[in-house]
Amino acid sequence: MRVHIDELQEGCILAEDVFSKTSRPIVGKQTVLTKELIDVLKAFVVKEAEVEKTLVTGMPFIPVTVIQEKEKDADKDTDKEELNFVDLFLRAKKSFEKEFFSWQSGLPVDISAIRSLLLPLMDMLEKDSSNIFRLHHFSTNDDYLFHHSLAVGILSGYIARKMNYSKGDTIQVGLAGSLADCGMAKVSSRLLNKRTTLSVEDYEEIKKHPTYSYQMVRNSPLLKDSAKIAIIQHHERLNGSGYPFGEKDARIHAFSKIIAVADAYHAMTSDRTFKSRLSPFRVLEIINEDHFGEFDICAVKALNSALLNYTTGSIVRLSDGQEAEILFVEEKSPARPLVKLSETNTILSLEKNRHLFIEDIIYQAGH
Repeated sequence: MRVHIDELQEGCILAEDVFSKTSRPIVGKQTVLTKELIDVLKAFVVKEAEVEKTLVTGMPFIPVTVIQEKEKDADKDTDKEELNFVDLFLRAKKSFEKEFFSWQSGLPVDISAIRSLLLPLMDMLEKDSSNIFRLHHFSTNDDYLFHHSLAVGILSGYIARKMNYSKGDTIQVGLAGSLADCGMAKVSSRLLNKRTTLSVEDYEEIKKHPTYSYQMVRNSPLLKDSAKIAIIQHHERLNGSGYPFGEKDARIHAFSKIIAVADAYHAMTSDRTFKSRLSPFRVLEIINEDHFGEFDICAVKALNSALLNYTTGSIVRLSDGQEAEILFVEEKSPARPLVKLSETNTILSLEKNRHLFIEDIIYQAGH
């Protein structure tokens, strides 16, 4: 929705780049606005901005003018309003947060409630995989746990579908992904809210969460045994370096291997208390190269396949701030396509220029 600059709030998410008398945007799309950024827009005499219908908190964004219009037309029906992926995700995250607090208070996991949050998002992601590369913009330190759980669920479902799993198994993998960290509700709130470095003892307690998660869902008839195993094994690694059991290779369930990739990918692309987020393209490189031998190759390739949808004509922002147009994406290194720099028309192979990488997508051709 397009709103006047005076109606912007902290937590608003830009739906489009904001320009003034500049060739590059003052603030890029999908940026979460702070008071300081709103002041910057006002300093550049920006009059209006296009923002998402949902705040980063998951609450609807309702400008004053919209409220006034609703008061004039009380019969106006907004319930049937069609939400885009970002709005749907943020509102689902708000609902997931309520579920998590209920688990902390001792209530059982309502699998059907999680399923109702997850399936519409999985359907949208299947239709447009570019949404994968929007998820990392909206995670904050305060709501990371809820954001992460929901994102891992839909990413796990996406990977399973790309690996030609049946519809039923895809849903089970997605549910297992979203519930893999439900056991964090049984971890001390002191640790969940801690803003200083975790001690060895703290980390050992955190590492118990897969077991807690399994205990919370093991009696549910709505989850297959394979999904329950995936939940307790989602931090296992093929080389035996994972936890809680240090399982290797064939002893790790196929569902677990999928969730492991989704979990690691989303964690590295998110802002966390002690680690800043990395570009999705950079993270996929790290998983492929630095963590080779830890993750299932087929699951990694399935996630990589989302990059191949970035067709000729898509515009990206590089790590040095330059904008470039994608000319060709090679299957063996989809994170490093051939690009043309927008300002100089120089053609550049990111495969040969390893100091550069894609930081963000500005425009996807065909959308």
